[in-house]
Amino acid sequence: MTVYVIDDHPLMRDALTMLVQRVRPGLKVVSVAKLNSLESTVERQGPPELFCLDLKLPDTLGLSGVHAVKAKFPDVPLVVVTGSEASECEAACLEAGANLFLEKASPPNTIIEGLRTFLPTPEEEMSEGSPSAPTKLSKRQKQLILMLDQGLSNKDIADKLTISEHTVKVHFWRLFRRLGVNSRTQALHFARTNGWLGI
Repeated sequence: MTVYVIDDHPLMRDALTMLVQRVRPGLKVVSVAKLNSLESTVERQGPPELFCLDLKLPDTLGLSGVHAVKAKFPDVPLVVVTGSEASECEAACLEAGANLFLEKASPPNTIIEGLRTFLPTPEEEMSEGSPSAPTKLSKRQKQLILMLDQGLSNKDIADKLTISEHTVKVHFWRLFRRLGVNSRTQALHFARTNGWLGI
């Protein structure tokens, strides 16, 4: 599997490649300077595990890059890493289908934390086998299910766990993928059906 870094700035491509390889040493990272060459690059380089996308590319305008990537690869996680401020366009990016929004000005550790969520280690992938028992969930995932049952919002959960709302959204993305569901309601139904609300 391959991570694709889509950015027209060579230094930024190199920096993101380095951060990805700190998360998963040895993982294949392919750089793409323009969005219109992505499909042919994927055909040559192999199936994507993650996209890191800059919003400001020579051949994109506004959110067009997010829409284009999600239209062609709807099931592949997409992290927007851009020079734009979160206050300006984060909500619109997430609504358009991005899984996470990161500012290029973020500290490296913040970017690494975000990438790590979408690039689990082989050991984590093995532990995330079929959802057969609540013991297979991480401690944080168990907490999220209990908080879902309490009807807490992302902001409430972020406050309780002293983490950012970004991180809450990412944890939910992993939980939903883990359970094979697409929404809070489905996750809660799954938990009730399997008797997990006593965990």
